[in-house]
Amino acid sequence: MPSKSSARIAALTVAAVCSTVSTVVLTSPAHADAVRIHDIQGTTRISPLAGQQVTDVAGIVTGVRTYGSSRGFWIQDPDPDADPATSEGVFVFTGATPKVAVGDSVKVTGTVTEFVPGGASTGNQSLTEITRATVTVVSNGNSVPAAALVNSRSVPDAYAPVGDPAAGGSVNGLPLRPRKYALDYYESLEGMNVRVGSSRVVTATDPFTELWVTVKPFENPNRRGGTVYGSYTSQNTGRLQIQSLGAAADFPQANVGDTLAGTTEGPLDYTQFGGYTLVAAKLGTLEKGGLERETTRKQSRRELAVATYNVENLDPGDTTFDAHAAAIVKNLQSPDIVSLEEIQDNNGTKNDGTVAADQTMTKLVDAIVAAGGPEYDWRSIDPVNNADGGQPGGNIRQVFLFNPERVSFTDRAGGDATTATGVTKEKGKAALTVSPGRVDPADSAWADSRKPLVGEFVFRGKTVFVIANHFASKNGDQSLHSQYQPPARSTETQRHLQATELNSFVKDILKVQKNADVVALGDMNDFEFSETTELLEDDGALWAAIKSLPRSERYTYDFQGNSQVLDQILISPSIRRDCDFAYDSVHINAEFSDQISDHDPQVLRFRP
Repeated sequence: MPSKSSARIAALTVAAVCSTVSTVVLTSPAHADAVRIHDIQGTTRISPLAGQQVTDVAGIVTGVRTYGSSRGFWIQDPDPDADPATSEGVFVFTGATPKVAVGDSVKVTGTVTEFVPGGASTGNQSLTEITRATVTVVSNGNSVPAAALVNSRSVPDAYAPVGDPAAGGSVNGLPLRPRKYALDYYESLEGMNVRVGSSRVVTATDPFTELWVTVKPFENPNRRGGTVYGSYTSQNTGRLQIQSLGAAADFPQANVGDTLAGTTEGPLDYTQFGGYTLVAAKLGTLEKGGLERETTRKQSRRELAVATYNVENLDPGDTTFDAHAAAIVKNLQSPDIVSLEEIQDNNGTKNDGTVAADQTMTKLVDAIVAAGGPEYDWRSIDPVNNADGGQPGGNIRQVFLFNPERVSFTDRAGGDATTATGVTKEKGKAALTVSPGRVDPADSAWADSRKPLVGEFVFRGKTVFVIANHFASKNGDQSLHSQYQPPARSTETQRHLQATELNSFVKDILKVQKNADVVALGDMNDFEFSETTELLEDDGALWAAIKSLPRSERYTYDFQGNSQVLDQILISPSIRRDCDFAYDSVHINAEFSDQISDHDPQVLRFRP
C-alpha cells in the first residue's frame, strides 16, 4: 500500500496545479452584478453563478490563509437571508499572501469557480470560490459574524441523500436539505464561520497537523474514546476534521480519547483529505484522556500465539526498529508466529533492482533479542522487482517470524516469486508442495499486489498452515464525503478476486484434510462486514475471528474519525469449532499521534 505521505504530497501537487481551474466552465462571458454571497452559494452544491464574473461582493473577512498552495481568505455576509440551505460565506482564492485582515469589510470582484480538491478524478465535492479577485478594503476592525454552532443537535443522523442516477450518482445538482442530511448541513455552512464546543478527539493528530473530533459523543463510541465504523450505512455524522490557521508548532498533539476543550472556531472549508474541515482561528485547549498502549496476555505453554503486524514500509534506514521490537516483545508478548506486512528490501525505496530483505530482517531480529525477546527465525520469498505494488523500489512483502524454541517450520524446497505452491497428501494429511510458497502468484488477482505467503508450522507435534496476506489497497476508492453517494469502492474488485483465490486455496487444504488447522491473516484492507470478508468465509472454509469481539471492540485502524477493521485473522472450522481460542486487537498505534505504524497488530491464541 503506498504510504499516505507520498499519496498526500502527490495530491497536493495536483491541487496546486488545478487550484484556479473551475469544474464548471461557461462557453461565453457572463457577469452578475450586485450579488450577495448567498446568491453565489445557491441551494445546491454547484453555484448558479459558476463561471460568471461577479462585482463588488460584500463581506467581512473571517479568516486568512497565508500558507500552502491555497492562499486566500474567507468572507461572510453579516446580513444573512432566511434560507438555511444557502451559505453566507465564501473563500476568495488569491494564490499569493492576501493583503487583508480579519475584521476587514471588503468588496470583491472576480470569477465564481468550482474547485475540486485533488481533481475531478477523485470524485470529491467541489468548493465554491471567487478567483482572479480584485479586492477593495472598505473599513477595518469590524466584528466578525457570530459563528454557527455545530453540535449533536444541529447535525442530522442521516449522512447523505442518494445521488441522482441521471447524473451518475452525483448529489451536486440536488437541492440541499440541511435539516435531513449531514453532508447537506455541512455544505450549507461552507465558507462560514463555525464553532464546536468541547469535543472528544476520535483520530489523533497526524503529520499534516490535523485531527478529528466528534460532536456526537454517544455515536458508536468505544471504550478508548474512538467512534466505531460498523457498516456502510452508518457513517458517523458527528465526525469533523480540525485544522488550524495558526503555526503548526502550536497545534495540539492529541491522541484518541483526548478532549479539545472549550471553543474551536473558524471557517468551514472543504479539503481533499477529510472533506468538510473546520480551519480554526481559535483552538480549544487540549485535555489529555490518558490513553495508554495495550499489552496482550502471554500465551500459555499449550497455546499457539499467531499475530499479524503491518510495520508500514520498514527498511534498514528506518529509526523505528527498536520501537517495533519493543512492541513485539512487550505489547504482543512475543507471539510464536508473527506475520509481518510491508517489509521492504535492503535499500528501501532506492529503485535499483534490489529485492532481498535479509538486512531488514536481521536488523529487526537483532532488535527483538536486544529488547529481551526470543531469537526469531524467519521465512519469506523475495518478489519480482516492482511487481507487488507499494512504494516503487521498496518491494514490500510478507515475512514469517517464528520462535524456534516453540514451533518448527517445515521447509519444502522450490518456492520462489513465480512458483505456485500446491496441496498434496502426505501420510494421510494435507501438506504443501513447497514451503514457504506463494498462492497462485501468476493469477491476475495478484497483479501489482502482494502474493499470499503460505508455510507449514509444527506446534507440539501438530501441523498448522499459516497464510500471510496483504490484499490490494483501498487507495482509489471514492471518499465517504464524495459527491457520488453512495461512493464507489472500485478497489473492491481486485480484493474480491483475491478473497476468492485465497478461499479456494484453503478449500484445497480442507479437501485433503477436513480437520486441518488453517490461519489466514494479514492486512486484508477491508472491513469485517465487507463482501471481501464474506468471500473469504465462503462455504465456511474460514471465519473472521475479530467477530468474536464485541462490535465496539472491532477495529485495527483509525481513518478520518472512524475506528475500523483492515487487519484480520481468519480461522478454519477446526479452530473455530472448539471455541478454544482468544482474539485480541492490541491497540498500540492507530490511536496515537506518535505511532510507529498506522495499523494495530492482532493476536490469536489457540490450542491446535
